[in-house]
Amino acid sequence: MAHRHNDRAWRTGVALLIAVTLLAAGIAAAKDPEARAQAIAAQLRCPVCQNESVADSPSELAAQMRTLIRAKVAAGETDQQIVDYFVSKYGEWILLEPPRRGPLWIVWLAPAVALLGGAYLALSYVFRTARASGR
Repeated sequence: MAHRHNDRAWRTGVALLIAVTLLAAGIAAAKDPEARAQAIAAQLRCPVCQNESVADSPSELAAQMRTLIRAKVAAGETDQQIVDYFVSKYGEWILLEPPRRGPLWIVWLAPAVALLGGAYLALSYVFRTARASGR
């Protein structure tokens, strides 16, 4: 009987620990509105400044955009809905990071291909030199 009581207490403790962990993870995952607004503003290019994000720009237009982003976050819009709003207004140019689709995939793939190609050439040279000196 005592064994069954200890077993039940242990299971209850484990279940409680799991519930608290999941609750804490859910709370940590939910960003506060200001952090969300900052993250969204960091993805957008300031229309006035040269290659500066809306989050970092001191311009009046960027300040207005940050205010609008905060209002949209407070209204319950998702991050993607807010970004889509600015893309519809300014075009894809407004995104600091170009989308990874269409022919632009080459822009994202080229550095990796160049790096792998360079590594291949360097390793082949090292192995050829090692073989030649080993004879």
